[in-house]
Amino acid sequence: MPIRKIPKNHLVVTGRFASRKNAEMDAFESLLEKEYMLLLDFDERVERFDTQPITIPVPGVAKGYTPDVLVHYRPDANSGEILRPLLTEVKHTDDLHRNAEKYAPKFLAAERFARETGWEFQVTTQLDIRTPRLANIKFLREYRNIEPAQEDRNRILELVRLADGAATPGHLLERLAACDEDRLHWLPVIWHALLHRHVITDLDKQLDHNSLLTVPRGRQ
Repeated sequence: MPIRKIPKNHLVVTGRFASRKNAEMDAFESLLEKEYMLLLDFDERVERFDTQPITIPVPGVAKGYTPDVLVHYRPDANSGEILRPLLTEVKHTDDLHRNAEKYAPKFLAAERFARETGWEFQVTTQLDIRTPRLANIKFLREYRNIEPAQEDRNRILELVRLADGAATPGHLLERLAACDEDRLHWLPVIWHALLHRHVITDLDKQLDHNSLLTVPRGRQ
């Protein structure tokens, strides 16, 4: 449950984000925060995240300081290691430069609180968020409401396995589509498979018809 309720604001984008990882809708008070939540929602390392999680006392600041998000991580699949929870403030670099003096005591208090609690604290900016990964996720989310036939999903998986690490969307279309109408049918199935991690690729690189596709561990 958020500590601080985010008010409506006609000067910035506010709203609520439906995450697959959280039991309730998460409030955001900027487009940048919403985009950060989208990244967290697609990050396999992240178990869940809490918005407006805690208010930290700050000398001279009557209402204290409430960071934006607390991220909780899953154990690493190989080592079992769990990253420390991440307490973070989401800000544009222009805002940070313009209000550096105001933010300094708040961030210092947050760093001290996180260290004493066994967490990490960091400021997350648009440089961390507005990346090729975000662009790819936004693109793939356009296919979240389609529901391909099970036999079509299975055919995609079969072809990726048979390609032995050399499958790309372009390769799949060569095998599946004899005409433009076939391409219009199969391409959304491929993107849907990526969205739901039936197949995977490096989302930190621009997604295109040459992106290498593999079957994730556990589906092979």
